[in-house]
Amino acid sequence: MTGSTSRGGPGRPRRPAARAAAAVALGLAGALSLGAAPAPEAAPAPAVARPAADPLARFHHQRPHWKSCVLGPDDATGRELDRAGARCADISVPLDYSRPDGRTITVAISRIKGTDTAHRVGALLLNSGGPGGQTVGDPPFVRAAMKEVAARYDVVGVDPRFVGRSTPLDCRWPTGSMVRGAGTGRAGFDRMTAFAADLARRCRAHAGDLLPYAGTRNTARDMDVIRAALGERRISYLGYSYGTYLGQVYATMFPGRTDRVVLDGVINPADYSPRLLRGTERANRHALADWADWAAAHDAAYGLGRTRGAVLAAVREVRSAAARTPLRLGAYRVDEHVLPVIVFNGLSQDNPTAYGELAEGVRDLRRAVGGRETTPSPALAGVLGFLLTGHDSAYGSVQTAILCADVAAPRDPETYWRDLRRAGTGDRLFAPVTHDINPCAFWDPPREPPTAVRAGRPALLVNATGDPRTTYRGAREVHRGWPGSRLVTQRDADQHALYGVFGSPCVDGTVNAYLATGRLPAGDVTCARPAA
Repeated sequence: MTGSTSRGGPGRPRRPAARAAAAVALGLAGALSLGAAPAPEAAPAPAVARPAADPLARFHHQRPHWKSCVLGPDDATGRELDRAGARCADISVPLDYSRPDGRTITVAISRIKGTDTAHRVGALLLNSGGPGGQTVGDPPFVRAAMKEVAARYDVVGVDPRFVGRSTPLDCRWPTGSMVRGAGTGRAGFDRMTAFAADLARRCRAHAGDLLPYAGTRNTARDMDVIRAALGERRISYLGYSYGTYLGQVYATMFPGRTDRVVLDGVINPADYSPRLLRGTERANRHALADWADWAAAHDAAYGLGRTRGAVLAAVREVRSAAARTPLRLGAYRVDEHVLPVIVFNGLSQDNPTAYGELAEGVRDLRRAVGGRETTPSPALAGVLGFLLTGHDSAYGSVQTAILCADVAAPRDPETYWRDLRRAGTGDRLFAPVTHDINPCAFWDPPREPPTAVRAGRPALLVNATGDPRTTYRGAREVHRGWPGSRLVTQRDADQHALYGVFGSPCVDGTVNAYLATGRLPAGDVTCARPAA
């Protein structure tokens, strides 16, 4: 969600005998001790402390069974991993950490081992965001970004619980995302309220036994089981987008168990909730204007106008047309609830490929105005298939389950309606997306409160000034509250996720220097936009 609505972008009193179990399961520092029985001699010996039993011992002491990553003849990701030298394994974890002897699930991991054993740092765990993004396939990409420093790490991709190759959670939705625009009036908002309630009902019916355990705190607990199963005392971590929130939660719950931490596209925990897109409207308007400048410069290819104003007028034209009558694009119908999501979805990456795909999409939508049937471009067809069919139901299901399990959302639809009326007066394109009601309004309350994130071992934070998903304002707030951390700022970029993605030698070099030495920069770093 924080990356985009697309999957690629672009995020959780006991009886005395049970207290030790609670301390371990909740990631609290320290453990309870039991006094030793008196010695048989006449004089009793002083009480001697001994470690409490580890209620997660069978999970911590498991040894991964490494195997080929290929799951079948059509598994392109598995073949790529195997070619890169990766091996895959399934790690067993408790479904419910308060009942470690109960039901178990599996978390899928991949690993490319480091080759420089003489200078080995340890395991580098990855999370690509979402929430709900698959990360098992990422080690080859991350190793390429790390260059020569990669040899010193075991690079480990993790599909978090219920994601990808891990034990699945699928609510059998007719869409790949809960994200929609509220529409232009009360009737549209009421339709979206019914839509959100139906998605929640489907989750309760098809995955109700899993929903309470989908939160970020349990994903962090899984990470610590993976750490132990890999035989690591501490882990290094690279998280993008939602993965920056997960990294902060892990470091809070398990202090002292992180080494080098890079958080790219930083979420401020104070903003994290099922409504975390609120507050991104200004950044998205800025990104839209920059895209319009680019599209105007490429009018010969896309025909949207030769000025920023003309291109933005084309966007307003298709928005207004879709509000009157759904636009026909092949087998799909694009209405006022879907159209703004298409534009929003196209604005998380600042590069000619992404810009061109959005320009193609707006061109196709414009051609459909007036009832003309239009065949969508491949990129637009992919977004429409994601939003308007159930092919990617599992992605939207897990993303929503994580958000709803982490932080409670307002339950009264009128709260959202009032917010929409206030925000929509100044933004008729993005505010209906960022302030719309969602299924968490109809969800059961979270089983535990959100993590009160605390600053721990200093980390390297990375953010672009124009990031339209995790705003630069939020990154600066996290930086101010985290003593010793360093902020790498990418100037003049409407880009979400930078390291290894945006092509900034300054960003990539700063991250790699930190991963190589473990030393943060002497001060914050500001990077100019790389030459085209």
